[in-house]
Amino acid sequence: MPHRLLRFAFSKEHKEPAFFEQPACLKPSYDAVIIGGGGHGLAAAYYLAKDHGMTNIAVLEKGYLGGGNTGRNTTIVRSNYLTPEGVKFYDASVKLFQDLSEDLDINLFYSERGHFTLAHTESAMRTMRWRAEVNKHVGVESCVVGHEEITKACPQLDISCSGKAPIIGALYHAPGSIVRHDAVAWGYARGAKNLGVDIFQSTEVNGIDVKANKVVGVQTSRGYIATNQVLSAVAGFTPRICKMVDLPTPIIIQPLQACVTEPMKPWLDHILVSGSLHVYVSQSSRGELVMGAALDPYEMHSTRSSLEFVEGLSSHILDMFPFLSNVKIVRQWAGMADMTPDFAPIMGKTPIEGFYLDAGWGTWGFKATPISGKSMAATIANDRAPDLIHSFRLSRFEEFELTGEKGAASVGH
Repeated sequence: MPHRLLRFAFSKEHKEPAFFEQPACLKPSYDAVIIGGGGHGLAAAYYLAKDHGMTNIAVLEKGYLGGGNTGRNTTIVRSNYLTPEGVKFYDASVKLFQDLSEDLDINLFYSERGHFTLAHTESAMRTMRWRAEVNKHVGVESCVVGHEEITKACPQLDISCSGKAPIIGALYHAPGSIVRHDAVAWGYARGAKNLGVDIFQSTEVNGIDVKANKVVGVQTSRGYIATNQVLSAVAGFTPRICKMVDLPTPIIIQPLQACVTEPMKPWLDHILVSGSLHVYVSQSSRGELVMGAALDPYEMHSTRSSLEFVEGLSSHILDMFPFLSNVKIVRQWAGMADMTPDFAPIMGKTPIEGFYLDAGWGTWGFKATPISGKSMAATIANDRAPDLIHSFRLSRFEEFELTGEKGAASVGH
């Protein structure tokens, strides 16, 4: 390290404030408790403080901030969904992401790349046309393109996919982006802390007290908290938290795996997704290829990764990019995806007064981080869900008003 840079680093005049200064102990009571120190929970705390002036809030994370699904995804941001409700919701999130670095005063490495959802069959092309029309109707930039446009945008791609599943077209979504996921969590955490929110890591919730169908407190590994409002934003741990208040949900948990390669010079400018090959791939700002596949085909509460996943994914990536045969995969991981029957989230109030749910995100929770935080903050502050998330209410399953987003999944599930 250069001497002048080292002198700057140790200068008291330019001291950088700590990101997370954890309070010594819990307060006896809080106006609201947020369970889950990932992007969604931290964003909700930030917007509660910023937009609604609620600062007497505790965020409880049993591990470390961003250590759950926020740190276990493939960082893709998009809004090219299938239902008008989904498109509007994720488009609001994209708009928040675009100014989020400035809002949180942290470089999130937000980078617009353009997102190709590849079609290998005529039936897939019909779905792409359907999605494009829905997107355009809501004002989101998406269009159907042929294989010529795909080849021009990504000349390295073998359009025949080794002859196994030739690409005939795609849905192109220009606003499709990538963003540094851990920085999103850190930025929201620091922003919330600076506004007066208490954030506790290594603090596990052991129980939620409910009396007369109302939340009255939370039992934690650090002690008891009296509160009348609790938000569960714990992704794959949702069934465990809901069991504490005896609230049934249709959520099941399935592992979702991903991996990265060794860094290389930038060559992949766009984000590519193939539902037929069960792959999605982009290149990070550090030069790694970030790759993922479909959900593991069984229910399991685990973040273990497998050789079967990386072998299958590598085979399909080589169908698309044969020249990558000598590139090494350096790391793989898994997250726990909380899946709903209609592939849409569960957000808002529940039958338990004061217990709010932000769950069911499946394979696309990270891209919803800003708007989920903003929506849940409004729900808690007003005890009423905004119209934007009405279609994601828990009661829709009893009312048979599902919001079917399966056709907009990044990969076939």
